[in-house]
Amino acid sequence: MKKLFTTLTCMALAVLAAPAGAHHSAAQFNFRGPETIKGTVKSIRPANPHLRLVLIVTDAKGTRDIEYEGHSLNNFYRSGWRPDMVKAGDRIEVMIAPRKDGADGGYVTGVRTADGKVFGAPPSGAAQAEAEKGR
Repeated sequence: MKKLFTTLTCMALAVLAAPAGAHHSAAQFNFRGPETIKGTVKSIRPANPHLRLVLIVTDAKGTRDIEYEGHSLNNFYRSGWRPDMVKAGDRIEVMIAPRKDGADGGYVTGVRTADGKVFGAPPSGAAQAEAEKGR
């Protein structure tokens, strides 16, 4: 009975842990093909576990809102971000790892503000490999 309980507990933990790993995976982003997107900030939520940014983008597809996710607030803070650097209505450039499926969106790796301040940086080398593994 004890072995059955242990086995069932381990199986339940494995099943419950799978979505958490998928959520934190960056496998859907192409870190080897970075892009720069220009747009106007509709909203920004710099919070842990991930930055959430909605840009109003105008390109060949027209004008639309595109949602991006990014590093944790701690990572951005260490790379130079400070509160109120980016606000709704600001025109910015966003460095992203685009989605591999070609859909709108991507993973924010860096931002250049309207006044030229930059925070974040595209991952490279070991950081890129880790991001692609979903760690």
